[in-house]
Amino acid sequence: MPTDRASATGPSYLAQPHEVHRCVLLYSGGLDTSVLLKWIQDEYDAEVIALCIDLGQPEDDFEAIRQKALDLGAVRSLVVDAREEFARDYVAPSIRANARYQGGYPPFTALGRPLLARLACDVALEHDADTIGHGCTGKGNDQVRIDATVATVAPGLRVIAPIREWQMGRDEEIAYAEEHGIPVSSTRARPYSIDDNLWGRSSEGGTIEDLDAPPPEDVFQLVTPPTRAPDEPTEMTIGFREGLPVSLDGRDLGLVELIARVAEVAAANGVGIVDHIEDRVVGLKVRDIYEVPAAEVILTAHRELEKLVCTGRENHAKPELDRLWAQLVYEGLWYEPLLADLNAFMTAVNARVEGQIGVRLYKGSATVVRRSSPNAIYDRSLATFDADASFSQSSSPGFIELFSLPSRMAYRIADERRRA
Repeated sequence: MPTDRASATGPSYLAQPHEVHRCVLLYSGGLDTSVLLKWIQDEYDAEVIALCIDLGQPEDDFEAIRQKALDLGAVRSLVVDAREEFARDYVAPSIRANARYQGGYPPFTALGRPLLARLACDVALEHDADTIGHGCTGKGNDQVRIDATVATVAPGLRVIAPIREWQMGRDEEIAYAEEHGIPVSSTRARPYSIDDNLWGRSSEGGTIEDLDAPPPEDVFQLVTPPTRAPDEPTEMTIGFREGLPVSLDGRDLGLVELIARVAEVAAANGVGIVDHIEDRVVGLKVRDIYEVPAAEVILTAHRELEKLVCTGRENHAKPELDRLWAQLVYEGLWYEPLLADLNAFMTAVNARVEGQIGVRLYKGSATVVRRSSPNAIYDRSLATFDADASFSQSSSPGFIELFSLPSRMAYRIADERRRA
């Protein structure tokens, strides 16, 4: 129910300028949050605690990011290594759910945002901050994911998102950074908005928005373009237990390390480029370029193993629930009870998802070539076309008569009406 504050000043979780005294800023070191760090100090006259969270961003120099925040005036600059938690509590459920939003995007950014927001709340409470700040725009999904998480897990905290309010464009942000001596990697020639973690990398903006053109070559920083990938295929074998990858080519690995190793090999073979048109939560239809080498291989292998051990009815029903799971996560509804219900189902199904999947990587494709599981609902003696007495083929006509009965009756009645 709306409070008096909400009705008078807007949503109750948003901070008014006079309410901001100490802000925990989700800080990446990039253009948006670097501009924002300076802006909050000047415009809100507030202290800023910069919080950078390591979710497996492959190229980030976290010490340099920490120091950059201090150089820009942060009263504290913290780096939190959340890779293991991210893999265990966020990526793992997405693997069990074969998560791909609208059939293409493995939602790695969507998985990371609820964790970032929750950790920011933890830091804010620990350091007596009153506000969480983030660099999301009013056009994106991340504002929904972060705001909803803060409002859910720490309703006593407030949120500020100045970029959403000032509506500054990319060129204006770059100009502001240049004017105030803020070093950033974005330029007017290469103005992409980048996000990455151990599960993938996204690029948007700039020439990517031109739907008539292929992705520009300078977008790809993780995956080798398939045309430049090796001419010989590479094969790997992924072992699964309870629906999660636990070994690579016979060697047991933790999930973080396994993802990194799969990503490295897959990326070198051009696997994992997704050029995707998607519908954002706020209603916009946009184009994003994703580089998801580990996700492409692991999700492909997992789904194939799942099909091998599940019944036909399970294999018809689960993809529908997988799509619903991805939709809820994409929309930032990490604390929606329905998601917990779906997770219980995914865990139950995946209790049997155990075995080995061989995957061949070649110039952008990841193809399953070998399958084995102690729980496989597969019997070669039944499936073979060779003569075998274990399957009673003479029973099939009676089955067909009963199986087709409702359809035959409906057809007969409709035919009689047409003839009448």
